[in-house]
Amino acid sequence: MTKTRKLLYLAVGAVLVTAAVLSVIVLRHSDRVLVEIVQDGTVIQTLDLRSAADQEIRIESPDGSSYNIVSVQNGTVAVREAGCPDQTCVHMGALKTDHLPIVCLPNRLIVRFAEES
Repeated sequence: MTKTRKLLYLAVGAVLVTAAVLSVIVLRHSDRVLVEIVQDGTVIQTLDLRSAADQEIRIESPDGSSYNIVSVQNGTVAVREAGCPDQTCVHMGALKTDHLPIVCLPNRLIVRFAEES
């Protein structure tokens, strides 16, 4: 085996290990319990998942042409229904990690974990 091939294998191995470590860090479930629902840059609601009752929150888009339904169940939060065509926010499932908020770009909505004060 040539020196170049050994270096190539070492570089590929290093990239794979780095990718695996970063994936574990980014996709790790959050310990946070405060969730913010943000629309158009403004926090419209903050929920404490430890004590929040199971509920559905309907949020109209800023121009009133669409909506999102945010579902809180058993200490988790997800967008259950959306009036936008792509449904990306619905397919994201429950909010799990600090690094991947639930986002609905057409309705300018973000559901994310909040910093505890």
